[in-house]
Amino acid sequence: MQFFNKETKTALQAKEQALWIAFAPVVFQAAKALRDLGILKAIADKGMKGVTIEEIIDTTGLSRYGVRVLLEAGLGMEMLIINDEKKYVLTKTGHFIEHDQLTRINMDFSNDICYKGMFHLQEAITGGKPAGLKELGPWETIYEGLTILPPKEGKSWYDFDHYYSDLAFPQVLPIIFEHKPKKLLDIGGNTGKFTMAAAAHDPEVQITIFDLPGQVARATKNITEAGFIDRVSFHVNNILDESIPFPTGFDAIWMSQFLDCFSEAEIISILSRCREALNDGGSVYILEPFWDKQVFKAAAFSLQQTSLYFTAMANGNSQMYYSEVFYECVKQAGLQIVNENHSMGLSYTLLQCKKA
Repeated sequence: MQFFNKETKTALQAKEQALWIAFAPVVFQAAKALRDLGILKAIADKGMKGVTIEEIIDTTGLSRYGVRVLLEAGLGMEMLIINDEKKYVLTKTGHFIEHDQLTRINMDFSNDICYKGMFHLQEAITGGKPAGLKELGPWETIYEGLTILPPKEGKSWYDFDHYYSDLAFPQVLPIIFEHKPKKLLDIGGNTGKFTMAAAAHDPEVQITIFDLPGQVARATKNITEAGFIDRVSFHVNNILDESIPFPTGFDAIWMSQFLDCFSEAEIISILSRCREALNDGGSVYILEPFWDKQVFKAAAFSLQQTSLYFTAMANGNSQMYYSEVFYECVKQAGLQIVNENHSMGLSYTLLQCKKA
């Protein structure tokens, strides 16, 4: 909460921020157009020397009018400056919009997955359903449609989902395998990335993936191609169906950026059943980004805004959690946190939980 406990702006700065928010949809689309139409690249290629509007027109093939309005918007967004020779030069912000992978992944996700659906955010808040999801497909939750999203939207979703958690895997694996678990349950195995990393890390571990049919089909293909299928089995089910019990007898249970896909009541239900699936002495490992555990304010901001993707697009009832809310769910499920590490990957916390 270090970033959110006091006012930091003067009245003028606060009004400037309010105006930025008022024009945020326009700002976003203008920045994306500057990037996607090649204007930022044309400027970046000239470095600090800068480039004239005529040179940009020649490079991009766009009209003078189109280039001019976007350049002027870029000046207002502080993505561009004009040097003494009246040539356009990228600022540091413009550089990150053009070149930074993290920024590009977030922008593509916001545009391809969230943008149209966010028009329905208020409906989602009042109705408790992902009212914006209809902009992508006719599903109750986005997870039902992930494997059949159009290629562009599918790439943007998976790039966003994998970029953050994948960076944490090399740090996480030695912790999970410190005590040599023989049987591991990967809940929400998705494309099988963690299962393949775990199988490569420990040549003896037996792993079960628990996920929906579409995700299991894709994971099966990937794991077979990677040569690990002899040590991997599958439990196909909707985890919210409490009538079908979890498989049992596991030394370790793993969930990566999974429980933020559920409401508090659903998290308690899932963790309670994890407790029953766990051998005595076994551990549940949870990898989650908590907005109040971030080192940088921008990271906390990104997570807080990502919560609204869950509200409007994913399922209507989950979020990127405040840690105290999440920890209470762990307690209510009959588990206790025995270790926590807040330095996993870019922005993640690793929780190790045992039976209370």
